[in-house]
Amino acid sequence: MSVSIRLRREGAKNRPYYKVVVADSRSPRDGKFIEVIGTYDPKKPGQNSSLNVERAEFWISKGAQPSDTVRSLIKRNRKQSQSVGAGALAVPAGGAMTEDEGTAPSSPTEASS
Repeated sequence: MSVSIRLRREGAKNRPYYKVVVADSRSPRDGKFIEVIGTYDPKKPGQNSSLNVERAEFWISKGAQPSDTVRSLIKRNRKQSQSVGAGALAVPAGGAMTEDEGTAPSSPTEASS
């Protein structure tokens, strides 16, 4: 049995939304699958995918073959998880937030005419 990691299409017409699934390579695109490991929304700008990279690595180590798109999603999510991990370790020199950093910016006042 050959296992692949690929996209499963969901969503409405002209509004695609995909789930990243681990499936038998013989099953149809939207058919039977083994596990859902993430999502991908190509219409959303910026951070448009969420993926459990650990599960993807597990399945790849077991011999699963990712599709080209899923391979790029794994690479992108691996890079984002590393940058988030490095950013979380950075602490300001003072060690705590100042009052200015902890407050939200005030809204502009409306001018009456």
